[in-house]
Amino acid sequence: MVSGWSGGWCARFAERHHSALNFALLVVGYILYLIIGAAIFSAIELPYEDELRRELRAAREDFLNNYTCVSDARLEQLLAQALEASSYGVSVLGNDTDRNWDFVSSLFFTSTVLTTTGYGHTVPLSDEGKAFCIFYSLFGIPVTLFFLSAVVQRVMALVTQRPVSYFHRRWAMSKSKLAAIHATCLTILMTLLLLIIPALIFVSLEKDWNFLESLYFCFISLTTIGLGDYVPGETHSKEANPHPQLYRLTITIYLLLGLVCVLVVLETCCELPQMRRLRQRFYKENVRELDSETTNIIDQEQMSDQLTDLSDGIPVISSVSEQAASLRQDSKSAPYTPASGSASKRKLR
Repeated sequence: MVSGWSGGWCARFAERHHSALNFALLVVGYILYLIIGAAIFSAIELPYEDELRRELRAAREDFLNNYTCVSDARLEQLLAQALEASSYGVSVLGNDTDRNWDFVSSLFFTSTVLTTTGYGHTVPLSDEGKAFCIFYSLFGIPVTLFFLSAVVQRVMALVTQRPVSYFHRRWAMSKSKLAAIHATCLTILMTLLLLIIPALIFVSLEKDWNFLESLYFCFISLTTIGLGDYVPGETHSKEANPHPQLYRLTITIYLLLGLVCVLVVLETCCELPQMRRLRQRFYKENVRELDSETTNIIDQEQMSDQLTDLSDGIPVISSVSEQAASLRQDSKSAPYTPASGSASKRKLR
């Protein structure tokens, strides 16, 4: 008796707090994902770090043994100054004559700052530059986000919404299926144009990069991770690249256009009906009610597809706006009560 009552109470509690429990599972899953990633990175990279430390220690001892006139403290001071200069983007190598703050290099720096990529290979040296960077980013980053959002919406109207609507009218196929197929094709195309082909180009231009390193740079840059361990134009010789300013400007344009394309792909995938259904599982109840109209439209569209397959005549496809107007009219005549996915399907049947 007690076990049956407790089981019923647990079932009612789980149904009442379904979205909260899903969100808690999402938080726990994300934390586990972070922990697993940290453990894997530590297991892979820690041996290489220890090996590099041993090699540097051996090289330092060998240098001190060969040049006894140099003291360990003096060498320590020289290395500290060299590392500090390198952290500011200034190399101590004799063959390095590139400037980090000419106009094109500064344009590349501002693009990485405003897009929050931030390679970290070039940083402001003066206090005035650091103060200006704060105020410049404080205003520029929100403007950049607004600009990218406006551009992405316009591009999506051309490359996502119009093709899906066209083939939906022409082939009488469900928009949810067409959207999934379109998102898959768009992802494959952008992967080829933004990652594979540019990686092959960087392999031919950067003499110290292999294909994996070039692909790694493209992915890290276009996803705005920007670790800064690989920066184009820092390794090749003057003979290999006689126009470094043009090269840096071309990379700046590639990064900006590539970021727009990546955002278009992400927005296209996030707006899939399947992704909307998945997101609703983690929303609060009042937020889920706001998007219930879209869910009902998707359910009616899927039901109309099933009826179309059974009929022999020409299918009549109602637009989303007509379905939305019908739902609003129904909601005025009867109070709306949010129902689960299974209940909605039973009503449609």
